[in-house]
Amino acid sequence: MPTRVETTNPDGVDYGWVMQTTFVVTIVVGAPLVTALSTFVTLTSWAARAEFAIRVGAVVWFLTAIAVFLYARSAR
Repeated sequence: MPTRVETTNPDGVDYGWVMQTTFVVTIVVGAPLVTALSTFVTLTSWAARAEFAIRVGAVVWFLTAIAVFLYARSAR
């Protein structure tokens, strides 16, 4: 018989769920948001486009992570 796999019962927030949800929500919300915001900015090169997407995406990622963490903490 194989050895039993241990299980955990995390106290507080499930950080794995927070990271996975942050990733999915950031992609779903962030991609259209970056696209919409890029229509108001002149981006002359691929480097400028990449820098813009990284700058806006970082803010979206950070705000999403905070919101998901606060939701997970309050829902517990």
